[in-house]
Amino acid sequence: MEPVVTPSYKTSLSERLLVNLFHYVNKLVAWHKLPRFVAAINLEALRIELRQYNLHDGYASGAAQGNQSTEPMTDKRFEHARHSDGKFNSTAMPRMGCAGMRFGRNFPRQLTPKPTEEELWNPNPRMLSQRFMARKAFIPATSLNLLAAAWIQFQTHDWFAHESSDINHDIPLPKGDHWPHGKMELPRTKEDEILDKTDLNCPGYKNINTAWWDSSQIYGSSEAATNSLRNMDNDGKLLLSSDGRAQFLSRDADGNPLTGFNNNWWIGMEMLHTLFAMEHNSICDTIRTAHPDWTGDQIFDKARLVNCALMAKIHTVEWTPAILAHPALKIAMNANWWGLVGESLTKLLGRVSPTSEVISGIPGSGVNQFGAPYSLTEEFVSVYRMHSLIPDTIAFFSAKSGEHKRTIPVEETLFSKAQNPLKSNDGDKNGMSFADTFYSFGINYPGAITNNNYPSFLRNLTTPDGLHRDMGTVDLLRDRERAVPRYNQFRRLLRMPAPRTFLELTGGNAPLAESLSSAYNGDIETVDALIGSHSEPLPKGFGFSDTAFRVFILMASRRLKSDRFIAGQWNEETYTKEGLRWVQEMGMKDVLGRHFPELKDVLAKSGNAFAPWGMREASMGYGGIETNAPE
Repeated sequence: MEPVVTPSYKTSLSERLLVNLFHYVNKLVAWHKLPRFVAAINLEALRIELRQYNLHDGYASGAAQGNQSTEPMTDKRFEHARHSDGKFNSTAMPRMGCAGMRFGRNFPRQLTPKPTEEELWNPNPRMLSQRFMARKAFIPATSLNLLAAAWIQFQTHDWFAHESSDINHDIPLPKGDHWPHGKMELPRTKEDEILDKTDLNCPGYKNINTAWWDSSQIYGSSEAATNSLRNMDNDGKLLLSSDGRAQFLSRDADGNPLTGFNNNWWIGMEMLHTLFAMEHNSICDTIRTAHPDWTGDQIFDKARLVNCALMAKIHTVEWTPAILAHPALKIAMNANWWGLVGESLTKLLGRVSPTSEVISGIPGSGVNQFGAPYSLTEEFVSVYRMHSLIPDTIAFFSAKSGEHKRTIPVEETLFSKAQNPLKSNDGDKNGMSFADTFYSFGINYPGAITNNNYPSFLRNLTTPDGLHRDMGTVDLLRDRERAVPRYNQFRRLLRMPAPRTFLELTGGNAPLAESLSSAYNGDIETVDALIGSHSEPLPKGFGFSDTAFRVFILMASRRLKSDRFIAGQWNEETYTKEGLRWVQEMGMKDVLGRHFPELKDVLAKSGNAFAPWGMREASMGYGGIETNAPE
């Protein structure tokens, strides 16, 4: 039975008619099986309904967001610039979305109660990881490249990170488990202080990052952090070091990269953090040329706005259509940015409709919170559990010649080893440049997001804190700990049908259905959201499940529509004429080509930057890449 949920805002008559029409249509035909333009309209109907029923505050009272009297904007600089703490994006609710605020929910808090010990540990999450996550053989996602996998981690590091408690979970191991470290411990997610009696049954959890699309992974989530990363000369630039051949992120005394968020570090993060620090500095040069009398703060503020908006655009119109390669999604995601009138007309005429996000896109359409203060949600965190994207090894090639240089286990590029691929082991023969690594990521495949495709090293990972963990177990435990509903309830709360049998869940895959039934003791209601999503049949072209996609439909546009600097002040006064043009004219291939000219000819022959690139002749036929990249 579908739970009763009260809508958070009232829709218009035309919106209600659209939603009701597609309720009827979808009883006959799933949205993704409709003709692409009809399917794109169907997605708009789904988004309207999701906005009504699936945005919920993490607090019992909106007072937690503050107001102008409790949190006044004393520095008028932030009327046209992002505050690194995330404050003042909304002047009416100054703390909304800032660092240290709670995650919200996509489901009512009373329907996401704290789990009992029985619910937390049963079925045993380590057993489920062994049965449904352990990689037996690498399953490639052949429509994507490895850059797409690095990109999503780069973005999630901007969006969310939970606080950790000083108390550990002692994870029970199933009988006969050969875990090599004796026991498996994991810091518990720290619960926020109790502010209301409802917090006793439904705890809140704080986001230590800003929830805005503000590139806090580069700039930091506090003004102090941002200032420590800046070249405090009058140029507005970020600190980068150079060894004479390339620019690199600076390091602290312990060898940690100096950037906004440096946890879970590997070569993929080294590449993208460096790339967009370089992009920031290039934007600074352009703004300085146009405004030679500006201060370093003025240049920095505008460059950050431009860099953030560019990343949001790349994610919207490039990364998303790559991982969700359905014709309707290409229409819908382009419409999120450009509107149905399209890119060419918007560039020529500007916004055709002053306020319609459907006609002219979300940027500049006006801010709307749809009845709930902005935050990212626990369910949003859940659907971005995509560790299966990481392969076991990466084959590296020369960007200039295409020749194979070496193949490195991903495990050898983690944490303090992230720069190892850039180091030479044999004179200059094997040393690589950032251009080489980007070319290599462009032609390597990531893993498919499905059962039994977690890399082995992530299931036996020793992190810098000295703890040993199985990330498959961790993913399941985190969802349970934070009260993310199990698969069937997750679907019901999204107004999706809940399968009655394991065979129905798997789309007729009898061996998988039997295995799931055995692991979950025949109780389909206990299937975890992650395992259920990995087990369901995917819409054509999709890199992840339709269940997870429903949260994506909602939150992808939420991050844009809630942001004053994107949906609101989308103008030359805020961005500068040069900055606004930079965002609207540039894409991922432009960014790569600007900083690594040796990639320009390859990129010119390639399509989406996050789909497999065209190979140089010398890269073709290399045997070691057959499981990781295009032949």
